[in-house]
Amino acid sequence: MQVFKFGGASVKDAASIKNVASIIQQFNPQGKLVIVVSAMGKTTNALEAVVNAFHEQSDDVEALFQKVKEQHWGVAHELFGSADKLVYESLEDIFSGVQRWLNGTPNVDYNFLYDQVVSAGELLSTILVAAYLNKVGVNTEWIDVRQLLQTNNTYREGVINWEYSQNRIQKYIPPILEQQIIVTQGFLGGTIENFTTTLGREGSDYTAAVFSNMLNAEKMTVWKDVPGILSGDPRLVSDATLINQLSYYEAIEMTYYGAKVIHPKTIKPLQNKQIPLFVRSFKDPEAAGTKIHTQVQADMPSVVVFNKNQIQLSFFTKDFSFIVEENLSAIYSALAKHRIKTNLSQNGSISFRVCVDNVPYKIEPLINDLQEAFDIRQEEGLELVTVRHYTPEAIERFTKDREVLLTQKGRENVQLVVK
Repeated sequence: MQVFKFGGASVKDAASIKNVASIIQQFNPQGKLVIVVSAMGKTTNALEAVVNAFHEQSDDVEALFQKVKEQHWGVAHELFGSADKLVYESLEDIFSGVQRWLNGTPNVDYNFLYDQVVSAGELLSTILVAAYLNKVGVNTEWIDVRQLLQTNNTYREGVINWEYSQNRIQKYIPPILEQQIIVTQGFLGGTIENFTTTLGREGSDYTAAVFSNMLNAEKMTVWKDVPGILSGDPRLVSDATLINQLSYYEAIEMTYYGAKVIHPKTIKPLQNKQIPLFVRSFKDPEAAGTKIHTQVQADMPSVVVFNKNQIQLSFFTKDFSFIVEENLSAIYSALAKHRIKTNLSQNGSISFRVCVDNVPYKIEPLINDLQEAFDIRQEEGLELVTVRHYTPEAIERFTKDREVLLTQKGRENVQLVVK
């Protein structure tokens, strides 16, 4: 049994969905398969714009939502013409569900509303993918993942109830796989009250890893628009090279520091059951890609990760007293409360600095909580550069002509906050 995950770029339009069907027919013609699919292209961004417009009571809400509808209707028409009325009815059911939220009050909690609206992207894309697979003769069952993965009520960062979800998946999925392949949504979960949650941006990889773990998959494959895992983003590193294989440890280090090829939470469910992960290209499906497994690879190249849109927060004691454990406890408690991951931290005698993702809806309440106890300085528009297996030449290359605000070196990694 295998799990395939297809991201937004792989299902961005009708031609892409046809390519996904071709890959499935070629690489899993008869085997048991669960396919986890993301929202089409930039749909998540488009639905975020709808949520923001609604929350701000803008006049653009309906126009923005109409663009999302037209995108999916257009793809449906290319794939099915007007023949498959069930597809259009299924799409319209999702649109109507979103519209009911948009007809409500904007005073509802933003994160809750976000999950109810933005989740439509994955539901819409999987309806189209499942229907097209059936059209071309691949016997496919569409499954609503919200009925299987139960989470808590932490909207936008739902935490999976592992025991309950595993029981549901192991009960309902294997019998279906005896007859059909399954298409389901990444990124989504559901609460005990039947509200939708999301698992964090780019969380579809994690969904696929959870299914792989709970179903004891033989392997998991993530289909991307790159040849595999590279030593750097090819848009930023002209000589980035393909890494043929990685250990789980190397992969989790890279993703923790911001590598975008796979979601950081993906590795643990796979490593726990020694399930290999393959990262392959949907543009060149014959290529081997990258294999992530137990084996440690010697002679790793320098790997550079660029983490953009960073903010440095500097906390200073107001009375010129030393930063001690009590101060650090207060700061980290506030970071945990607002679910802010620290990408880099450094303390001095009367100051403590952290570099974090610049997410305003988290940063603003954090500062409000701590400004009475500390003088807080903010510096935005920064980038965190992490070089793993660094050399002096690599550090020089990626910091040349840039102001370095903060440096942290370890045995294997160097991190630099740069302007």
